[in-house]
Amino acid sequence: MGTKTIAIGTDLSLPGREAATIPWTIWSCVAAVTSVILGAHWDISWHRSIGRDDFWTPPHIAIYFCGVLAGLACAWLILATTFHRAKQTNTVRIWGLHAPLGAFIISWGGAAMLTSAPFDDWWHNAYGLDTKILSPPHVLLILGVFGVMMGTMMLILGQMNRAEKAEQKRLSMLFLYVGGMILVLLSILVMELTFRVQMHNAGFYRVIAVTMIPVLVGVGQASRQRWGATGTALVYMAVICAFQWILPLFPATPKLGPVYFPVTHFVPPGFPLLLVVPGLVIDLLRERFPAWPSWRLSLLLGSLGLAAFLAVQWPFANFLLSDGAKNWFFGSHYFDYGTGPKSSMRRGVFFLTDKTQVEFWTRMGMACGTSILAAWFGMGWGGWMRRIVR
Repeated sequence: MGTKTIAIGTDLSLPGREAATIPWTIWSCVAAVTSVILGAHWDISWHRSIGRDDFWTPPHIAIYFCGVLAGLACAWLILATTFHRAKQTNTVRIWGLHAPLGAFIISWGGAAMLTSAPFDDWWHNAYGLDTKILSPPHVLLILGVFGVMMGTMMLILGQMNRAEKAEQKRLSMLFLYVGGMILVLLSILVMELTFRVQMHNAGFYRVIAVTMIPVLVGVGQASRQRWGATGTALVYMAVICAFQWILPLFPATPKLGPVYFPVTHFVPPGFPLLLVVPGLVIDLLRERFPAWPSWRLSLLLGSLGLAAFLAVQWPFANFLLSDGAKNWFFGSHYFDYGTGPKSSMRRGVFFLTDKTQVEFWTRMGMACGTSILAAWFGMGWGGWMRRIVR
């Protein structure tokens, strides 16, 4: 008596109700995020193992499928919401159209991704092969991918922040998954600055402070999970490990020269950074000092999070350059075909940019300050995400 039943598929946008299932539009966008990460790492491995031989390679198709899938799903969501007045609660209005804000951001991101495709093809025909990850067409593509990822997070948050506890937990798992994929994308952007031979430079830790610390703090806080930062880092590590162990199973032969190393299989990205350790420290500190003001807590999260990462990554870098890491698990024996015999990677020695101890510790101090500011930004970002309902 007095029990209220909710039909399967009830829309969360209706006042006073919670969804019994996660909308297919969210699943489509999560699948799109997965597709672009798969395509991006596959494409990088393709360049390192084979070289660019055609625009319509399978990795490129997987990358641009993200823009198509996410863009179409959100175009449908925008139109369906605009022409269904009952669904316009908890939406925003842009140019006379109604939908969750995340849907508009994803639509823009998908359009940017698809626009970058002919631009990238023209760029290669005009200027030849990529020499850097951040070429102009790639920048446009990356901005589009970020749009899809951030929009997907906002779609999930809009549902999650209004949901009841059971449904909120399911949505938070998807949220952490997308957060981990953002870490994977960021690791691609800074790949040229984070090779294992650079892990004894202060600049390496400054890069981690700028890119990884705010995501761990922000996503962990917005997820409403005790181990949110740890879970985000574990997603990142699991995805990179999957590429590390699966890609070398497939044969590949260089089609461009000069070939300095005999590649016979796809080259993987390298063993993931040990981000789970700072993630764990961040979660423990947030749990221990929940009432501290953000500026005070950010001092701990930024400094101790980076210190924990330094404590584990520094000795681990020594191991990665040793003979003990030259196996299928750690993958330190994989090199792309352009890696010369005199390079630091082939010789297994660190490429040091800090000339003196004073210079190193000065730069490490700067990295620590950067990490504190990044943690402060992450806390503000995470607090903002916790308030998203549309």
